[in-house]
Amino acid sequence: MTFEIEDTGPGLDPAEIDSLFEAFVQTEIGRKSEQGTGLGLSISRQFVKLMGGDITLSSPLGGGTIVRFDIQISLAGAAADIQTQHPTRSVIGLAPDQPKYRILVVEDKWESRKLLVKLLEPLGFELREAENGKEGVALWSSWEPHLIWMDMQMPVMDGYEATKQIKAHLKGQATVIIALTASAFIEERAVILSAGCDDFVRKPFREEEIFETMAHYLGVRYVYEEETSATLPQRSATEALTREALAVMPAEWVAQLYQAANEVNNQQIFQLIEQIPSEHDPVAIALTDLVRNFRCDKIIDLTEPATS
Repeated sequence: MTFEIEDTGPGLDPAEIDSLFEAFVQTEIGRKSEQGTGLGLSISRQFVKLMGGDITLSSPLGGGTIVRFDIQISLAGAAADIQTQHPTRSVIGLAPDQPKYRILVVEDKWESRKLLVKLLEPLGFELREAENGKEGVALWSSWEPHLIWMDMQMPVMDGYEATKQIKAHLKGQATVIIALTASAFIEERAVILSAGCDDFVRKPFREEEIFETMAHYLGVRYVYEEETSATLPQRSATEALTREALAVMPAEWVAQLYQAANEVNNQQIFQLIEQIPSEHDPVAIALTDLVRNFRCDKIIDLTEPATS
């Protein structure tokens, strides 16, 4: 099977193409963006070769880049061999008689920050936000959070430097710092831990990963949604989301949501989700899940009648 991906970016310098499959090599544009480690293509080629194929790059005159790879495939076994993942219980609050946990989210991307805030704040955690490592260090010093969710790639000051500065202090050694990283490479783990992070969670994360990590490092205890019946199938928040549920918001808001979903404008959708009153948090959580799972089409289906 052959795959081909093409973008409309500035393209690559022909002189750089041959070396890009070497470990830790980046293009000039990649170095300036301060994103990534230069390992992606090298590891991708190794994976593709393990599957009996190869990967190539080309950059046509006038811009854009084409990545092409092929792999050897065979038909999957019987459906009975596929293991299904059982749903986890939903966290609906914090158990009583616990400290008031202070949680700091350090992340330059607005939608990623709000995703964590929307997930944790309704449960009873105290949340503060910072847009970069420098702001994060200042907030840590003045507020002394119990745990920091730290993005590693940020402008002004990245998560590596911010973590080193915090952990250099005696009180900082008692602060739990969990790295948030889009890197899927095992090599990155050593770099993150050597900077002083206690652990890391890969993006995109699952809600249960966030809760389990906080339970492990802080001893947080949760209240879970009770199972009403072992025999009745439970509907997820997204399955329970209906046009009627969205009707709690003004028609103009629904129209804006429809437009944003049509344009696949995730940032605009998250900004609209922020406007949902706290008493309708299930609606906000369900919409957030749809965006995270690339289901703008579902949002369009739910909002289109209200705009016609």
